[in-house]
Amino acid sequence: MHRTPAQSSDAITASKLTQSLQSTLVNQLEHVSLQLDSPQPFTPSEWGRDEGRHGGGLRYGIADSPIFNRASINYSQVHYDDDNSKKLGSATALSTIIHPQNPHAPSMHMHISWTELKQGAGYWRMMADLNPAIANDADSLHFKDSLKQAAPTQFDSASAQGDRYFFIPALNRHRGIQHFYLEEYSSGDKLADLALAQSFGEAVINCYSDILFKAISQAPQPSALDIDNQLAYHTLYFFQVLTLDRGTTSGLLIHDQNDVGILGSLPAQINTDLLARWLTLMPAPQEKLLQGLLAVLPNTSRCTITETVKQALALCIRTHYQQYPEAIALQASSHIIPPTVDNHN
Repeated sequence: MHRTPAQSSDAITASKLTQSLQSTLVNQLEHVSLQLDSPQPFTPSEWGRDEGRHGGGLRYGIADSPIFNRASINYSQVHYDDDNSKKLGSATALSTIIHPQNPHAPSMHMHISWTELKQGAGYWRMMADLNPAIANDADSLHFKDSLKQAAPTQFDSASAQGDRYFFIPALNRHRGIQHFYLEEYSSGDKLADLALAQSFGEAVINCYSDILFKAISQAPQPSALDIDNQLAYHTLYFFQVLTLDRGTTSGLLIHDQNDVGILGSLPAQINTDLLARWLTLMPAPQEKLLQGLLAVLPNTSRCTITETVKQALALCIRTHYQQYPEAIALQASSHIIPPTVDNHN
């Protein structure tokens, strides 16, 4: 399949950066697994938007390995160079989630994207968050310090935005312990903004690779309670992504050509009994969304999220927001709500 690239010089530059960061992260994670005497390469898979005519993406993934529960490292570029009816010129992104097997090793999410509108305006989105099932103060401080060094001017604002975005009102808690989120970021200096995106991405990759190796090589043997705590946390992660995450929902509403990739952030297994307990905490009409998600999950307490299940979950979410479009207002947001879906219309 041939994926056509966006033609603007800024989109080309963003593509080079995000693909380079993707390669760096894949190489570093493979190196960590090699250091831990469990080498296993990430597997590439490609998808095309409108069979590649409007771009697409390349995803590197791994699942159920000795080191990784689930890991997905996605590069994508979608563009509408041949469609003057669209507001969006192009959207170029690196979006990744790593869920280790060892409950003492934290999960990590990172997103770096460049969005360019037809009239020429463009902006960056930069996100990173550390998600431990078992909190470790040293890991949290290391992650925070790395982000602060990479983006000292932006750090305080980005932390506040991240704390707002990753808060789960129904559970009165956050997903993760360190959050960084810059939305629609543009200082007016393109070269400085590009350098920030690069330094931010490199800092997250280097810091997390170090945290992952130390957590697995130095952590005690996980207990049964540790494993149960991880399953509970993975259930929380699943809940936040599918009921609150605006980026995930927007991706599913825009098109249905990469559902498995968009839901690549989901962990391998969750606790459906725990998930069902949160039904009564949901605001209307989101209890209907959670009911729908539970209905398509395997009828077991500890259920596995297969690709078939992901496709069913994606259809459930898409159908829910088509039926209740007003419910999109209940999605997570920072101080800016990007018009992602409208840009593609």
